[in-house]
Amino acid sequence: MVMSMAEKNKPKQAIALAYNPQEDAPKVIASGRGALAERIIDRAQENDIPIHRDDRLADTLSRLEIGDMIPPELYEVVAEILIFVDSMDKLKGKIKK
Repeated sequence: MVMSMAEKNKPKQAIALAYNPQEDAPKVIASGRGALAERIIDRAQENDIPIHRDDRLADTLSRLEIGDMIPPELYEVVAEILIFVDSMDKLKGKIKK
């Protein structure tokens, strides 16, 4: 999940991405601002889903529709986030053992 923090006169926003290796690219599965962003973030935390803060990326992703795959120009930055999330999941698995 990608989020941005609220700035003066700008509500918090959150965008949830999902990646299926059988598909070409990650896609947007949830997007919202303000109270809806808070709910998306709460659900992510409840389900132990990593949250990445990137204001510019969140702003760019918020322009996509639910179900849209990310555009090719965002592949590299989103891939870096997915690699980070995967490494955190693996580390978390080692700590739990």
